[in-house]
Amino acid sequence: MTLTPDEVRQTGEAVAAMQRPDGRLPWHDDQHTDAWNHVEGAMGLALAGEWRAAERAYEWLVAAQRADGSWAEKYDWDGRIENPDADTNMCAYVAVGTWHHYLLTSDLGFLHEMWPVVERAIDYVLDVQSPSGEVAWMRHSDGSIDRRALLTACSSIHMALRCAVAVAEEMGEERPDWELSIGMIAHAIRYREADAFWPKPRWSMDWYYPVLGGALRGEEAILRLKTGWDRWMVEGRGCRCVVDQPWVTTAETCELVLALDAVGDVDTARRVFDDVKFLRQEDGSYQEGWVFPDDVYWPGRRPPWTAGAVLLANDALTRTSPAWNLFRGDELPAGIHPDDAFDVDPALRSD
Repeated sequence: MTLTPDEVRQTGEAVAAMQRPDGRLPWHDDQHTDAWNHVEGAMGLALAGEWRAAERAYEWLVAAQRADGSWAEKYDWDGRIENPDADTNMCAYVAVGTWHHYLLTSDLGFLHEMWPVVERAIDYVLDVQSPSGEVAWMRHSDGSIDRRALLTACSSIHMALRCAVAVAEEMGEERPDWELSIGMIAHAIRYREADAFWPKPRWSMDWYYPVLGGALRGEEAILRLKTGWDRWMVEGRGCRCVVDQPWVTTAETCELVLALDAVGDVDTARRVFDDVKFLRQEDGSYQEGWVFPDDVYWPGRRPPWTAGAVLLANDALTRTSPAWNLFRGDELPAGIHPDDAFDVDPALRSD
């Protein structure tokens, strides 16, 4: 069962109540903020009509972006940098939030303000894309780079790149190097998963994110979701976060809903979305997860990004907003086809 308009509004109010005075959306009381989850919360705020709170969230991103285009991996409760390293996926996700907000508002002024932020962030991320397509996951504050690549992160970056090209096109800018990078990263995801990415077999996100991020579509995507179903799904309760723990999580379940919708399996998406209704709280927020067979909420947090994922999944199923099909990618630039990515002039990488 999808949410009523009043329930959507209430969830937005619950997220807005968690926002810090400077616009940040921390994980929970007295906990840190990171740019990826902050953007997910901002997207939820906008879907719920909390326009000023959503704008303040993007204003914080503008103010906090560092000169090199990055954000710190973690910001403490008081706003100070807790961990100065930069996670490339967290930095790239601003492009998804920016394009989503523009689809909802058609606000060119917002897009003009965010364009240089998106451009700096994407250039920063692609500076550590390997010649074979995958993107290094971490740049440390001392200048060193952890060259390991994560499948979930690269799948998310693939989505962010497509949104970034959409922003660029709306601004009248051409970024053929970004279009090439889309093809390169998709090639790595489609054809080199076993050797390109740091193995993370415990995590469900590595199962469905190649579909959610748009690198896989059609029969290949459908088969991937079917193949992992019994491993990750707890019928009637949702998607596990990690395979070796009895723990289902709201955000992962709702992201799976988006992936199912993206491949056209709307009936299953609706059934899975119905699984998370028991995690809704009286104020409209959502518990992060639930442990079985103990039947207890764990870890007891109700993060803004969890509510954001719920609202994004609900919007995809109800077709309510102008951005409902964002994760289907129907109207996003496709970039260079993965099969052609390594036949393109490498000089595009330096344009």
